[in-house]
Amino acid sequence: MSTTLNRVKRRLRNGNLPDSRAVARQIARAYYRGDRPYNTDGTNVFDEDWDNLLILDACRYDAFAEEADLPGTLESRTSRGSMTREWVRGNFSDRKLYDTVYVTGNGNFDYVRDKIGADIHAEVPLWRDEHRTGAGKSITPPETVAEATLRCAEEYPTKRIVGHFVQPHTPYLGPTGERFDPRVPLKDIPRRYDVSVGEIARAYRENLSLVLEEVETLVAELPGKTVVTADHGELLGDRLRPVPVRDYGHPDGIYMDELVTVPWHVSINGDRKDIVSERPETATEVDVDEVKAHLRDLGYAT
Repeated sequence: MSTTLNRVKRRLRNGNLPDSRAVARQIARAYYRGDRPYNTDGTNVFDEDWDNLLILDACRYDAFAEEADLPGTLESRTSRGSMTREWVRGNFSDRKLYDTVYVTGNGNFDYVRDKIGADIHAEVPLWRDEHRTGAGKSITPPETVAEATLRCAEEYPTKRIVGHFVQPHTPYLGPTGERFDPRVPLKDIPRRYDVSVGEIARAYRENLSLVLEEVETLVAELPGKTVVTADHGELLGDRLRPVPVRDYGHPDGIYMDELVTVPWHVSINGDRKDIVSERPETATEVDVDEVKAHLRDLGYAT
């Protein structure tokens, strides 16, 4: 904590005046994460028992519990990160997941995979431009991820399938949030558009409802044991701790319940899969500029 406070003091002396939220985030990171690379108290999802894992990006446990109506049982888990890149590091680092196919609309895995010693059997990178729509081609629609996840389940019947949706993460697609520029990060929307906490929460819930429609279909059609979870939660005007400044989004290294308590919804459809680990297919070639542009559209620093 003292190191963080000294850093803030130096910035003030140098005339670099951070806003109250930036200072509160720095203090919260020191309070929650300290020197850890990710939330080591969280669950590694690949150590859990499932055949299919559906990840909703930035999905709060409380919102999921109220909005989702899926067959099966709802539990919770603690995420290894409060933002996707941190979650990737906490789950994929130094893992050879040769029994796993990763379908994803979020490019954070490709951004860091070579740095963290991660490998998988195959990937379907739906974050690429040709799969995105909307202003600035900033959105991978939930139906695109759902369709690709089903195709992979058929193409790779002996593999664990991970389907990583973008929603309920911004950009918001529903009637409340569609007036917001999809390239504006959530943390900047309240000031830019002068909207209330309630309006932000409504836009978020609408985005969650849209992706849950696709998830409901997948749960009914995917064979074996399917788990629906999230990489992290979301701040929707909640106050940071220990400095109670109101915040939005999902800053890294802040392990509040709103950010790291995630749903873990379990359902079983027919017989379990016979999972086989095999040598990986050729890794996807990553255009660094393309993945950086995509991540900036989602509000991530690169």
